[in-house]
Amino acid sequence: MTSASPDRVELLQGTLDMLILRTLLFGRAHGHKIARHIQRTTDNVLQVEHGSLYPALHRLERKGWIAAKWEAAAEQKREFKYYRLTPAGKKQLAAEESKWKQMAAAIARVMWPAGT
Repeated sequence: MTSASPDRVELLQGTLDMLILRTLLFGRAHGHKIARHIQRTTDNVLQVEHGSLYPALHRLERKGWIAAKWEAAAEQKREFKYYRLTPAGKKQLAAEESKWKQMAAAIARVMWPAGT
């Protein structure tokens, strides 16, 4: 994540992995497309830098949560490494989403206590 703008926020450790897995739930994508999707869907609040994205993609691939394959792009005369979610990745995403919901609810209780 970049700190170039005061409007952007840093991601908690592990959150980028969850966002990548969630993005790949919609289908295979190359790294730049993943980063653009996260940026676009967060209204530019989150911008994933290559220095964060590619180590995360490699880590997820080592864990078996995503798989990658070099393929030629239809519109260009070059190859891109496309990533896809594996069954183990889908299971991990479900676990991460559950933990995220619990954490968000716990933080909300501290930030906005009932009756305040």
